[in-house]
Amino acid sequence: MPAAVALESTVISHGLPFPHNYETALRLEAIVREQHAQPQTIGVIQGKPVVGLSPEEIHHLAVSKEVRKLSIRDLPVAVARRLDGATTVASTMWLAHRHRIKVFATGGIGGVHRRQNPNDTFDISNDLHALSQVPMLVVCAGAKAILDLPATREALETLGITVVGFQTDTLPAFYSRDSGLPVDVQCDSPEEIAALYTAHQQLSLQGAILVTVPPPPELALPFDEVTPVIERALEDATVQNIKAAALTPFLLDRVVAYTNQRALTTNIALLEQNAVLAAKLACLLEI
Repeated sequence: MPAAVALESTVISHGLPFPHNYETALRLEAIVREQHAQPQTIGVIQGKPVVGLSPEEIHHLAVSKEVRKLSIRDLPVAVARRLDGATTVASTMWLAHRHRIKVFATGGIGGVHRRQNPNDTFDISNDLHALSQVPMLVVCAGAKAILDLPATREALETLGITVVGFQTDTLPAFYSRDSGLPVDVQCDSPEEIAALYTAHQQLSLQGAILVTVPPPPELALPFDEVTPVIERALEDATVQNIKAAALTPFLLDRVVAYTNQRALTTNIALLEQNAVLAAKLACLLEI
């Protein structure tokens, strides 16, 4: 089997609007193949976890309104009830690791949510726990910008997750190239990252290495521009009482609307960029 790259499906069902979701999913697979690796888009179809969705199954997840968003805790429910589901970063990692896939490309990881009011409890994504437990290389553009980025960075440190900046010494902020937060180590080539992962495995360390890649400079949005847009989206969510699993898709949609679709363009570009690097890493690890 060629070097494999795992791809998640929540971006298809809940992250991007149709037809961008379907077109982008197919494009990401094509990009991985162009780099001589094998794409493995992961999801759940009628209760069956699938590692390597067909184009027809990807289209189904892109258009169906009955697709559940599945983190790890949701997988047994979806399997037992034969549901269709899209896998998050956490559940994609878990299923990919079971199939001995070493590299996973995504957009932004989940993390610590911002509090909408002082009485809110902390809302922390299961993605962070998965990153602390599943030994993979995860290529992303940092945490989603709608999150509490300083708290998420602190959580990554507390959980012992090594954060790599690809050609940067600061953590990207998804739509923006620089959050002002530090990474643990800067690597300037895929070979450096592969060597770091090999050392991680030789030491028998738990958890993932998180490789963060800034979005392309010509399409990145200034951090100071994105921040008030997110605050405006959070105000909308508070007024409409949007919470829990519905919050992230709502906020992402609002950010796209308030940036006149520029955030959507950036999102797709960073997904494609991450797929290129992930495929190169997968091939290096198979040498």
